[in-house]
This record gives sequence, C-alpha cells and structure tokens, in this order.
Amino acid sequence: MDPTPEMLSAARALAGGIANIRFVAGSSYDLGPGLGRFHLVVMGRSFHWMDRVDTLKRLDGLIEPAGAIALFADSAPAVPANAWRKTWQDICARYEPRNGAHRSDPNWIRHEAILLDSPFARLERFGVVERRALDVETLVERTLSMGSTSPSHLGEKGTAAIAADIRSALGGLSEEVVETSALVAWRP
Repeated sequence: MDPTPEMLSAARALAGGIANIRFVAGSSYDLGPGLGRFHLVVMGRSFHWMDRVDTLKRLDGLIEPAGAIALFADSAPAVPANAWRKTWQDICARYEPRNGAHRSDPNWIRHEAILLDSPFARLERFGVVERRALDVETLVERTLSMGSTSPSHLGEKGTAAIAADIRSALGGLSEEVVETSALVAWRP
C-alpha cells in the first residue's frame, strides 16, 4: 500500500510478476477490515510519515493475535568507508527545507516509545551490516528519491544544482557500509 502511483509502479517492477501480491493505492488512513487479516505487516522507511498512534490502532484490528509489525530501516555505521557521508549530508542540508518535527529533531518521539505504548509492545531488533558498491549516480538517484530533496520540493533548478554538487564533490565514490535493521513489534 502506498499513496503515490510512482512507488506502486516501482514495487510492481521489483515484484517481477509474482502473482500473490496485491498493490493498493492508499495511505495509513485507508487501513481497514476490507484489506483482510495479516500475520505480518512490513513498513520500509515509512512509519515516520504516518500518524503513528492512529496507524497502530488501525493495525491492531487487522493483525492476527500472534502477528507482528516489522519496521525496516537502514543506517550508516561510523566507519572509514562512510566518511563521504558528511559531505553528502552537508550538501543535502543546504537544499532541505526545515520545518516540522523530524527524526533528527530533539522533540521527535522515537518509534520504540510509540510502539511500547501500543498493542505491539514486545520489541525485537534484527540487523545485518554489509559493504555495498555505490557509485555517484546511484547516490544522486537516492538523494532525489527522498521526500525532502525530491524534484517536487527542489524544483527544476534545485534538482539540477543538488545533482551537480553531489557529482562534483563525490565523483570518486565506490562503496558504503550499511546496517539494515528490522524493529519487530509483537503483542506482549
């Protein structure tokens, strides 16, 4: 489920024609009994965009008693291979609009706190750390896919400028180290 047609198209392409996947246009406000019952609901870097308390209340009625929610995220460990990230973050900061609570805001309430006050209060974290190839064009695409630095936020000139800045500063980029984690929330 996603509210944007582009994300649903990307998901369909990644699914490669698997028959038992249903793609639904909608948001967390569209979660309801008509979607069915689930053993596991997975969210990839999206929970922070939702009214998290409301979403968990809605999911409480859709997830089986022994079911769970898995929130996927990735981060970059502070290792030498990720030294380029400081330059990249500085570039992005010059273009990002700053308004409202965000995960880097000191007033942001972490997902764990929201989950601990929900019907899904038994938390487990799983993760893997790996080295990945990364070239500058992939980094430009990643940057432009983020909400705060998307072409719709930056406009044509801003999009061209941020892409040029990244290419100029990080043209020799070849790898990154990523920690991919899942925060799994079960009923107690």
